[in-house]
Amino acid sequence: MDTIIGIDIGFGFTKATDGKNFHVFKSIYGEAIDFQFKESLLNPNAPQDEHLQIDVDNTSYFVGELAERQSSNRQFTLDQTQFIASSTKIFALAAITHFMSSDKQSLKLVVGLPIGHYREYKSELADMLRQSHHIVTTNSKGIRKDLVIGITDVKVIPQPIGSVMDRLLNDAGKAAEPRFASEKIGIIDVGFRTSDYTISDKARYSERGSLTTQNGISKAFEMIANKLKDNCGINVELYRLFDAVETGSIKIRGKGYDLRKITQIAFQQLAANIASDANRLWNDDWDMDTIMITGGGGSVLAPYLQPLLEGVTVPIEQDLDYRLHNVRGYLKYGLNMWSKLTPKPEE
Repeated sequence: MDTIIGIDIGFGFTKATDGKNFHVFKSIYGEAIDFQFKESLLNPNAPQDEHLQIDVDNTSYFVGELAERQSSNRQFTLDQTQFIASSTKIFALAAITHFMSSDKQSLKLVVGLPIGHYREYKSELADMLRQSHHIVTTNSKGIRKDLVIGITDVKVIPQPIGSVMDRLLNDAGKAAEPRFASEKIGIIDVGFRTSDYTISDKARYSERGSLTTQNGISKAFEMIANKLKDNCGINVELYRLFDAVETGSIKIRGKGYDLRKITQIAFQQLAANIASDANRLWNDDWDMDTIMITGGGGSVLAPYLQPLLEGVTVPIEQDLDYRLHNVRGYLKYGLNMWSKLTPKPEE
């Protein structure tokens, strides 16, 4: 029986789960290099960061924080076409290696796309992944391992639907929340580059109430980066601001900069734009029961967004990192869909 994996390939982070474990890494890759010296400078026995190195199509890549730390030529893009063409396959296969229990394994995948890009890219993405992939992984000790990943089926769904499926279905993919199957729910999924808006009307997708905008969390990061450039003249890459925004400060050339005030202003402005889009899009949907805020950006914007939205918001369960609700929903959706297609054994 094929293993089912949910993968959420975002502009900021790639997330994947098989229902037992999660794998999360920054959506960055770069050329792999040979290390001259690998040990920690002070403690050779200290735990090492994840060494995510993968050979795809005869080219070796560092992925995630390893690429950020070690690769000279790092690839990070907010362009959807370039992202699909050059990045998606690398991130998907790198994520899958975390769940490989043998050198050769068959899988089924559920992946998501922003609503605004779903129609254009869903077939291309499915065809790219639905095949047999021969890859090589290299661990931190330089040991290489050949893997064959046979992806037999790929289901591509609009990204925000994952959060609905996460609430609607249990871990076995069975209906668990009758409320969400019978209500009309608006979903705002705040990602790194985009924000997706959609409606689940009695568990049916509403095309009319769905939209993708460019108001992702990167808009706030761009404002913060521009303020830093004005203050110190350094262009700080957006993907290097995650930790700084979370802690409220950053050091540049040894000097500390307090980011709390500019972050608050940036988040307030972004939340105002997102709320304005949602209120305008759903102006005629006065019969909506609740609004759900999700996505990695949703976790930080929720306090700013909730007072501005015209409707009642339902909080995301706090049992999980906000970034992981969509991908857990993808997995549950796959379990639900493919279990129905699996013939029952004869008695």
